[in-house]
Amino acid sequence: MFGKKDGKTPTIDCLIGTETLIEGEVRFKGGLRIDGHVRGAVIAAEEGVNSLVLVSENARVEGRLQAKHVVVNGTVEGPVCAETLLELQPSARVVGEIRYRALEMHPGAVVEGTLSHLDDMQGLTLAASNEQGGPQL
Repeated sequence: MFGKKDGKTPTIDCLIGTETLIEGEVRFKGGLRIDGHVRGAVIAAEEGVNSLVLVSENARVEGRLQAKHVVVNGTVEGPVCAETLLELQPSARVVGEIRYRALEMHPGAVVEGTLSHLDDMQGLTLAASNEQGGPQL
């Protein structure tokens, strides 16, 4: 999955090792694998560019996590935003609000918070809504 050169899935360009603690915001391009501990936001640097962040089984992120493709198999305490796909692996534990476009959740994954779908129509008024009482369902 991570070695593909199809232009759709970025390769892992950076690794935060198991014995590493980072305090502060992390901004990245391409792919980032976290095996250590981050206290602070982890954010893909550019909108509109494919990005991947992978939180491995023993990793921990305390802060916002945002990228196009997010894979969690460790612990995240904070809001998560996956602009295209969120994968919650069997050892995943997320405490906080989750926003996603597509979601893949494996048995064993734990979410303590809210799940919200990122709707392409977000912020747009439905054609059926008007001053006469809103949308007809």
